[in-house]
Amino acid sequence: MIKPIDIARKLNISTSALRHYESWGIVPKVERKENGYRIYTEEHVAYFECIRAMNTGFGMTVVRDIMPLIQQKKVTDALWIVNDVQVRLHKEKRKAEEALQILELEELNSFSSFNHKKWYTIKEAAERIGVADSTLRHWEKEELIKPDRDANSGYRKYSQADLRKLLIIRTVQAAVYSLEVVRDVLKEVDLFNLAHAIKIVRDSLVYKDYLIKEQLRGMYYLHKLCEIVEQKDR
Repeated sequence: MIKPIDIARKLNISTSALRHYESWGIVPKVERKENGYRIYTEEHVAYFECIRAMNTGFGMTVVRDIMPLIQQKKVTDALWIVNDVQVRLHKEKRKAEEALQILELEELNSFSSFNHKKWYTIKEAAERIGVADSTLRHWEKEELIKPDRDANSGYRKYSQADLRKLLIIRTVQAAVYSLEVVRDVLKEVDLFNLAHAIKIVRDSLVYKDYLIKEQLRGMYYLHKLCEIVEQKDR
């Protein structure tokens, strides 16, 4: 038997956190001694270590999705969920790099290229930025963006300048900043002061680099856990 306090100290968490994980069903059922004490095994320790290691890079929602699958021996199903998260992170990184490139170019050119007269429909703009149409409508409702309207049809039409602004909004929000911060950044863009916007995008890229390393660490512990689970069937 491994004492809960020993596991908690090793992982630098409280024993109540262990009980929460147990109540969520993301660790195997814990047997109890006659006196009511929990009987944790090395397998439980592996689950707890994996949960803690994966939380930073993948988030507890993903952890809660995959741990029951691991218990059900559906390892590949769990791995595909993890893979989806990594794919999304890579897409976010590409979008942030694109936004940074645009911002730095516009800073150099003093926004001269904002005079281009090419228009995008809401569907085209959403696809270009990589979000849903409803997201653009939400940002418009929050007064982060205000596209022009076609004089005849009344349909929204987005300019090159709008697309740049949409990229900034998407990147800043992906870095988990509040809408108020997004508004502040957009004000700086409107004032042709891109330094703050560029810093936020660069910070978001640094954070994504941190996340990918944390994901690698989480995958290491996930691999260890899967080996333990699969060995039980041999």
